[in-house]
Amino acid sequence: MTITCHIRYVIDPFQRDAFEAYARNWLTIIPACGGDLIGYWLPHEGTNDVAHALISFQSLAAYEAYRARLRTDPAGAANFALAQQQRFILREERTFLAPVTA
Repeated sequence: MTITCHIRYVIDPFQRDAFEAYARNWLTIIPACGGDLIGYWLPHEGTNDVAHALISFQSLAAYEAYRARLRTDPAGAANFALAQQQRFILREERTFLAPVTA
């Protein structure tokens, strides 16, 4: 069964452009490391400090293998370091979802 990881980010609204650059970097890194990236979404109207990402995997085991690859990937490590240095992510929440099927 496919699972989807939903990441809810609380971001610094004054660093929206920095978060957008961070998210744009993941567009190539995540697929290269084995995640099926559905996409990233930035605040547009209303709440200005919440962004989202959706990434699917064949199983939780596949997610764990992806996370291990991501930690050793040079581009992934650089993107994580960027977020830590610039501090535009205030909080991340991960929820794992399963599709409803007939």
